[in-house]
This record gives sequence, structure tokens and C-alpha cells, in this order.
Amino acid sequence: MIAIGSKNPAKVKAVKQVLNQEVVSFEVPSGVSAQPFSDEETKRGAVNRAKKCVEKGAEIGIGLEGGVTRMGDVLYLCNWGALVDSYSNTFVASGAKIPLPESIAAALYNGSELGDVMAELTSDQNVSKKEGAIGIFTNGIISRDEMFVHIVKMLYGQYLCKMG
Repeated sequence: MIAIGSKNPAKVKAVKQVLNQEVVSFEVPSGVSAQPFSDEETKRGAVNRAKKCVEKGAEIGIGLEGGVTRMGDVLYLCNWGALVDSYSNTFVASGAKIPLPESIAAALYNGSELGDVMAELTSDQNVSKKEGAIGIFTNGIISRDEMFVHIVKMLYGQYLCKMG
């Protein structure tokens, strides 16, 4: 069984698209803050989600986590993925980064979560389950599931390379 540690439709869609097989989705905790605020924390959330899937009986667990990271004076959108198998082999990959507008960054520094800020900005409470911030800030050219497809491809490619 292959599982993803999220019920978010964009994340589930990305995994199904790459693996082209049935995928079970589990709602599991990331073990990090609701708004991860660094590459390290975002990666840790992805790894934790993947491990939780294996703990629930998956042969392969995949965790995908979105967050933000500061580089210099700019806050960037970041995203990480992890694939963990039942032998504890762990693979990680990171995706694209884009700078967030200063007004969005200010709201995050003041304690808001990106999903809530984007929902308010777009008047769509489900924006994080669809195009996400990446879709809004790329004018729809890249959607959230497409962003995660790239990460899942890197994860699965590493897995296939090691398992030969």
C-alpha cells in the first residue's frame, strides 16, 4: 500500500498522478507548527507525515508540506516532500521557491497562517486545496498540485534509483 499523509486534494492528486496507482490518504499530524517557518521545519513536517503513513501500515509513505522560509529580508514560499518505505529508507526533495509579497509576509510574521491569509485575499476558503498561494502568485500558470508533482517525481525517482 502507498499512502500520503494528507487529505488535501492537491497533495493527493499529485501523488496519484506520478505513481499512477491507488493511493490511500491518511490525515496525520505533521509534528511541526501549523505554519512552518523554515526549510528545516517544513522538511521535518514532510518526513513526519511520511513516517506516520508507514506506522499505519503503508509500504511507502509520502509526506508533502508547504511552508515559508526567510532568505535575507525576503520571505519565500517553500515546499518539501519525503518518501519513507517500510525499511526506513528516507528520501527528501524540495520544490520551487518564490518570494511572497511584503503584505503577505507581514501577516505571517504577525502570526497568521498562509492558508488563512490566502483565503482572505481570494475570498475562497478552499484555495489551499486548489491552486494555493503558488497558483495565485503565478497567475494560475502553476497550481499547487503541479508544484507537488515535481517533488513527488523527485522522491519516487530517488526511490527507484536506490531500489534498482
